[in-house]
Amino acid sequence: MARNNNSTPKTEAFVKWFRSATPYIHQWGGATMVIAFGGEVLADGEFQQLTHDINVLVSLEVRVVLVHGTRPQIEEQMRQHGVTPHYVAGRRVTDEKALACVKEANGIVRVEMEALLSMELANSPMWGADIRVSSGNFVTAKPVGVVNGVDFGHTGEVRKIDAEGIRRRLDDHEVVLISPIGFSPTGDVFNCTLEDVATATAIALKADKLIFLTEGQGATDPKGRLISELTVKQAQEVVDNNNLPLDIQLYLPCAVRATSQGVGRAHLISRHVDGALLIELFTHHGIGTMVVPESPERIRAATGQDIPGIVQILEPLEQQGVLVKRDRDVLEREIGHFFVLESDGNILGCAALYPFPDAKTAELAALAVNPFYRDGGRGERLLDFAVAKARGMGLKSLFVLSTRTTHWFIERGFAEADVATLPERKAALYNYDRRSKVFSRSI
Repeated sequence: MARNNNSTPKTEAFVKWFRSATPYIHQWGGATMVIAFGGEVLADGEFQQLTHDINVLVSLEVRVVLVHGTRPQIEEQMRQHGVTPHYVAGRRVTDEKALACVKEANGIVRVEMEALLSMELANSPMWGADIRVSSGNFVTAKPVGVVNGVDFGHTGEVRKIDAEGIRRRLDDHEVVLISPIGFSPTGDVFNCTLEDVATATAIALKADKLIFLTEGQGATDPKGRLISELTVKQAQEVVDNNNLPLDIQLYLPCAVRATSQGVGRAHLISRHVDGALLIELFTHHGIGTMVVPESPERIRAATGQDIPGIVQILEPLEQQGVLVKRDRDVLEREIGHFFVLESDGNILGCAALYPFPDAKTAELAALAVNPFYRDGGRGERLLDFAVAKARGMGLKSLFVLSTRTTHWFIERGFAEADVATLPERKAALYNYDRRSKVFSRSI
């Protein structure tokens, strides 16, 4: 069959996306990720699509732990066996009859998931897959006991996770599959919750990521708009002050707990978006809500008191010709455009954003980080802050003028543009003696 070698908008978009994903491919190779989802993913036929994304992660040498739920499957087993479900404060009471249904449902789910993960169909995303799945008694549990006079029977909560046992399977390049069932040293079986098992597992492994697949898009503000990133403190405030969907009410506190106890990041993403896992992990903007640990470093609007710290950072770069020289009186007039990265009163980095609302764009200028702090991704954080700020103004793009740091911007999605593309007011001020290159990026 003849091949069409002509480039099309679709192929160009694919190439652009694939190239932009490369930094994340490098970043997540060897990372440990705990991915948690309810039994609805399997019941609604969505797990097969999810296996395609899991296969991508495995092929990139990501260490994957899957924690599944079984609520709809347990309900179905109860219906078939004539057992009436019993809940108190949203938690299942697991008596002997209910426990039998729990065991049966978890066995069915595990077998079906292992079968789907084992597919290697030609002409499918699973072609060539070599996923080996491992499951076992990794969860030690204890009974919830009697709460407010209610005996929860075989309902349990996590007591301990066998992190070493899980790591050995991951070291053998296996995907670890964990059911929400725990065992006691006395041989008892306990029905645990998905979120408890997933969170405890991520903490025990000190995972790089804990990812919950949710019914909605993630955490939202009071107006229903998606919140793309939250610190632990901010996430706790959302939990306390917002009317959230039920699953977000369950998962967001788990994200706070995990990132407060050593997990790198926690994510809440929609289970209904095909490829949501890949979008969240391999694009700059993501698709859901990410919860990050607290940091003594913060980015804030600059004030006049910050000018000495800004000068200390900018002056050496101005002397080298990397940045345009700004006199102190210019900084004082334009301080409202600046923002700084601060830690305990020390200015670690700075940048400025000059909007051109009529052109729906803004200039990012004076982006600089103290040389002693340049290896911690702080430049990227300042760039991310500028992007978010510009989006909040309703702008569609950013541009920079650079002579010496062009590759840094290219690596972060900027493309070279012509001087003629600058807003008219900025183009009139362009310094042809300096011959700065123009780079632009959509946001």
